[in-house]
Amino acid sequence: MTGIKTTGEKTLMLFSGRAHPELAEEISRELGIAVSPTDIRDFADGEIYARFEESVRGCDAFVVESMTAPVNHWVMETLVMVDALKRGSAKRITVVVPYYPYARQDKKSRGREPISARLVADLYKTAGADRILTVDLHTSQIQGFFDGPVDHLFALPLLAQHVASSYDTGSITVVSPDSGRVRVAERWTDRLGGTPLAFIHKTRDITVANSVVANRVVGEVEGRTCVVVDDMIDTAGTITKAAETLFREGADKVVVAATHGVLSGPAIDRLKNSRISEVVLTNTLPIGPDKQFDKLTVISIAPLVARAISEVFADGSVTSLFDGNA
Repeated sequence: MTGIKTTGEKTLMLFSGRAHPELAEEISRELGIAVSPTDIRDFADGEIYARFEESVRGCDAFVVESMTAPVNHWVMETLVMVDALKRGSAKRITVVVPYYPYARQDKKSRGREPISARLVADLYKTAGADRILTVDLHTSQIQGFFDGPVDHLFALPLLAQHVASSYDTGSITVVSPDSGRVRVAERWTDRLGGTPLAFIHKTRDITVANSVVANRVVGEVEGRTCVVVDDMIDTAGTITKAAETLFREGADKVVVAATHGVLSGPAIDRLKNSRISEVVLTNTLPIGPDKQFDKLTVISIAPLVARAISEVFADGSVTSLFDGNA
């Protein structure tokens, strides 16, 4: 495969940061081009250096970076790469960030707090990004933080297809782990042919990170296969407490489907030791051997991202990829 793709006088070039090169390679195979060679390294004091080994002048550049831990390092690496592309006269620069960093800091819950998701968008713009392509934002309002086009993709069709092919949809109840995700759960019920919907009423201590108390289930779950849907699993506290609550209310089986597998701290042990039957994630974030367990299924997001990149490059329509009905 060559490192570029041309259409008329336009040239597509794909670049990868170091956070999740496996995903970039999958995307490159879907596109039929190679990831363009880049010299990226860290200096002794932690500063990042990046130089592209081929000319980028006039190209349509797509920079793929997954914001896994340590997030701040990869944010800075992306900014350095975008700046290098801008100074190398790339015509258009799209940051492909499957998991948007600081997405949970999208508003002020108390006084004197930052809105870090907006700050990240401003940093991308200042560095020279013209466009952002991302998957399943924590809240849709983040699209408005960036002064330029934001292609917001949904993993729902991929996840729902797996669930529909693995379980009897007639026995499924889609469950939102809190009232704030009900709209997403509604799209799941539509996708699965009108399955029942339930949600868990919970409280959260805003002064303690990753602290959740699950209270009660609203909806019918007794004897059902409950599919709990969320945008991410971080420490797995929300998900495992939701599963415990559902089993207490008589659920027959609990399956979890989420887009982003952050899987911090005790997440793996919590999921392995829970009564959850299956955890379905995408590979927007790297899930290495240390995070693998028997109940885990990982679905590649690469075909969806590659299709979106192709449409952006060709100035085509990506609307069908936005609404979860692709």
